Amino acid sequence: MKMKKLIFALAAAFFLIFSSTSLFANDSKEDSKFNPGPFIVEHVIDDYGWHITGSGDKSVSIPLPVILFDNGKPVVFMSSKFHHGHNAYKGYALGFTPDTKRTIVKLKGTGEYTGPIALLAESLGVENEEQMAQLIDADASIIDISITKNVCSLIISIILLLWLFLKVAKQYKTRENKAPHGAQGLVEPLILFIRDEVAIPSLGDKYEKYFPYLLTLFFFILVNNLMGLIPIFPGGANVTGNIAITGILAVITFLMTTFSSNKNYWKHIVNTPGVPWFLKFPIPLMPVVEFIGIFTKPFVLMVRLFANITAGHIIALGVISLIFIFGGLYGPALGYGVSVVSLLFYVFMGLLECIVAFIQAFVFTLLTALFTGMAMEEEHEH
Repeated sequence: MKMKKLIFALAAAFFLIFSSTSLFANDSKEDSKFNPGPFIVEHVIDDYGWHITGSGDKSVSIPLPVILFDNGKPVVFMSSKFHHGHNAYKGYALGFTPDTKRTIVKLKGTGEYTGPIALLAESLGVENEEQMAQLIDADASIIDISITKNVCSLIISIILLLWLFLKVAKQYKTRENKAPHGAQGLVEPLILFIRDEVAIPSLGDKYEKYFPYLLTLFFFILVNNLMGLIPIFPGGANVTGNIAITGILAVITFLMTTFSSNKNYWKHIVNTPGVPWFLKFPIPLMPVVEFIGIFTKPFVLMVRLFANITAGHIIALGVISLIFIFGGLYGPALGYGVSVVSLLFYVFMGLLECIVAFIQAFVFTLLTALFTGMAMEEEHEH
């Protein structure tokens, strides 16, 4: 029975990969070879639409709301108006120069032009890509708060977490003094693990004050890590592999550590005990190192989560890309042959990434608790 389930899972994954990337057969006819670089980058970075299948003009995606403030004036429309980046809409367009890629720009001196960008360039006498920058209004003041793919995935994960924990809370009320069941049985071991192995050892008697945030941090990172491993909607967004998301989490950790600190914490930074005097005077080497450490700790948290999750996505997509690289170089037969090995390795990487998803959520939560506990530690008599 287990073998049948495994075969079914492999077959389903094989079908998903080929159905979602069958477009490369068309690309190979036009471009003669598959370029894995843009393919990987497009799936790893954020976007104004949620890509489902295909590429270029033949791609299918879910449009998301574009919300702009142009000199204080709100502008709202759907990302589908850009027609995969080929069209402008009411004077706005997706960046088409190297400096403006993946951003929304305002066209210069065109009013509220709606139509193909290529047609506009031709009518203005723009003959090459270097001159395309002339179309962009560099002085425009645009504030972009659009609902991008990562933002949409973030909202979905928040709704999922609210639903899960409200359900578990209700079960605790209705099943008081009974064995955990369903979602309660799934979540309770993780809650107890964070409490007994992270919060209490790191924070001591004061753990209850910080325990809700530590749980929120752990489950937020874990759910978004796992959602990023799902190749189809509503999964696949690289939320915790976005430096802005991990940066905000690191800033919260920094603020929590700083505002929880006591006199002893700053004393150890300014005048670290047990350090030779010549490392403090006349050049305050150790105080400078300790002060820099205040910022490097959350910075390392930010980079560790971002790098590990992004690397996992890149490796998995790189493995899938081998199918189309070999198929483009040596024919479809070899592509299908390589697909068996690539698919098995992809499944292996998926299982490994599930473990990494838990580890990274645990490490981020543990280090947050440790940094906060160190900041609150009282002075000991030697």
